[in-house]
Amino acid sequence: MIAFSALAGLFLTAFLAATILPMQSEAVLVGLLLTGDYPAAGLLTVASCGNILGAACNWWLGRGIERFRHRSWFPVREQHLLRARQWYRRYGRWSLLLSWMPVIGDPLTVAAGIMREPLPVFLLIAGSAKIARYLVLTGMTLGWLSS
Repeated sequence: MIAFSALAGLFLTAFLAATILPMQSEAVLVGLLLTGDYPAAGLLTVASCGNILGAACNWWLGRGIERFRHRSWFPVREQHLLRARQWYRRYGRWSLLLSWMPVIGDPLTVAAGIMREPLPVFLLIAGSAKIARYLVLTGMTLGWLSS
């Protein structure tokens, strides 16, 4: 039961970290890796799946956000939406390689939805970036990358 709770906590933290909520899934992953109680491949898989699913939710929100932009309660100003569109047009789908980064990664995934990036392409690029980030973090934590 403890193992399930730890993995569920990692999944939830990774999922929420991919949304606009301020969460640090990296700290949870490193903490679990350092215990030595869980296989690294399993933790890497759980964290990656949660983070990619969270990014896909952002993409989905981006797909539907346009219809609400003229409502008084809408939380994003028109100029911010315009700037996100311009940025995404300028750098395109490859900007999703930065989707793992704090602060800019989450808006990028929303912008990809707004710009109607096809879901398979989105998942391939953003997912690769997120997996690579967790892989490097796991390697650094377990000493795989030391000389």
